[in-house]
Formats: sequence, structure tokens, C-alpha cells
Amino acid sequence: MTIEEVTLLCNEGSVRWTKHILERLFSRGISLEDVKYVLQNGVIIEQYPTDYPFPSCLVFGYTKTKKALHVVCGSNKKELWFITAYFPDPNEWTDDFKKRRF
Repeated sequence: MTIEEVTLLCNEGSVRWTKHILERLFSRGISLEDVKYVLQNGVIIEQYPTDYPFPSCLVFGYTKTKKALHVVCGSNKKELWFITAYFPDPNEWTDDFKKRRF
């Protein structure tokens, strides 16, 4: 999966929101607009090619208000499924929020 594929599906509106992500967005104070903005302007930092039912990836970017955000999405090449989103914990991620601290 490439960021270009993610961005294209997002821009086309070929997206599906899971119940899980909607619950998480509400509980974490993340807007639908934040998720779309990051997917349209972010970078893929991890790939999960064996995820079921579709390969997925972790996208990192900043919201319009400059908050770091991670979004996990999967794709069957026709639709983009939003899985979850969260503000990365600085104790778990490097200073640029692109690599996990192991």
C-alpha cells in the first residue's frame, strides 16, 4: 500500500468508517476531518501486509491544528477502511513520532 493509493481513495470518498474508529475518535477527541487531513497529507510509517481482512498501514501526520496523529487504515484497492486513530504517546514513539521506542 502506498500513500498515493491511500490519498486517492480518501479524495474519491471511497472510504468506510468502522464502528471501532468512530468510538475511538469520540473518546479521544479526534474529528473526522482530522483523520482525512492526515491521510491526505501524511506519510506511511508502518505496513501490515498480512492484516485481515485487508492489508493495512499506519499513517503519521499533523492535524490542521498541528497535533501529531496516527491513523491505521486498510484497503482492498477499491475502498479504504478506517480502523483506528490516536495521538501518539511520546513515551512510546521517537521525538518525530515515526518510530517506536522498543
